[in-house]
Amino acid sequence: MTTRLADIATQAGVSKATVSRVLNGARGVASGTRDSVLEALDALGYEHPLRQRRAELVGLITPELDNPVFPALAQVMGQALTRQGYTPVLATQTPGGSTEDELTEMLVDRGASGIIFVSGLHADTSADSGRYDRLHEQRVPFVLVNGFSPAIEAPFVSPDDRAAMRLAVAHLAELGHRRIGLAVGPGRFVPVRRKIEGFLAGLREQLGLSAGESHDLVEHSLFSLEGGQAAAAALIGRGCTAVVCASDMMALGAVRAARQQGLRVPGDISVIGFDDSPLIAFTDPPLTTIRQPVKSMGQVAVDALLEEMAGTPPPRTEFVFMPELVVRGSTAAGPRNGQLSGDRRGPDRYTAD
Repeated sequence: MTTRLADIATQAGVSKATVSRVLNGARGVASGTRDSVLEALDALGYEHPLRQRRAELVGLITPELDNPVFPALAQVMGQALTRQGYTPVLATQTPGGSTEDELTEMLVDRGASGIIFVSGLHADTSADSGRYDRLHEQRVPFVLVNGFSPAIEAPFVSPDDRAAMRLAVAHLAELGHRRIGLAVGPGRFVPVRRKIEGFLAGLREQLGLSAGESHDLVEHSLFSLEGGQAAAAALIGRGCTAVVCASDMMALGAVRAARQQGLRVPGDISVIGFDDSPLIAFTDPPLTTIRQPVKSMGQVAVDALLEEMAGTPPPRTEFVFMPELVVRGSTAAGPRNGQLSGDRRGPDRYTAD
């Protein structure tokens, strides 16, 4: 065994004592160090003792999986947990199915060591945050992804929604668009509110529009293809030559809405999505979108949970990740007069100089 420990320690670049702690499932080992030891085991062809001795469950509670960003996040977090010797359990909310509270109760009853909530009730400003206080009372560690609440004592992981919208507006303004709309979900959600704040700030910075001039450029709907279609149709009807959407699924709906009105994307209408979901680069046209750093966010969420579970909790704060604008084929130069032609013409004050 001593020879084996020495081999693994040399391969991983750590001490034999550290290898022993990892192999024995001791807590308090840095996640990067643990990963190095497990990778050394794989490289040397040894079986993971953790896989044999530890099958602690960790719950991943997500919304429906129709939005591709949720399974992408679940995959990243599931792989990270598996590398640490945990068994991830994906619990998905579906319309008419189990609620977040029911899924949480099921995981707690089965002895889950911790839970990661993705876009859950923590992001809903109308929801009671007491459910998370009860988890503290039950000594169940948890981490919350997408949506911050100062009333909840926990680590949060989020993309910078405000910065994302400012990136989108700046891109469209540079292309000459002067009438830009935002298609978002219900206003009670924290990410929606932040997106609106960033969008309005972008319009003020790039186009000099006041809040009063921008109020009819935001359209609330559902986070779905149909929701994006309805919101985009309304914004096009108000003379918008570009639409920023709160998800890639909504953006695909916006493309459909434009085509139903005989408009070309991006020839007549530019569309920007949000998430950079898998396969979105292969749509027609390939979608310009805001990329969420899914891998980084998922890994940090797992690291934060493992620290909570080890009794060395990270700061009870929000880890905010900068998104990236990915320019593809759904955005192009705006009309020369800043408006749609024909009966979709917008108010004169939005005409380009």
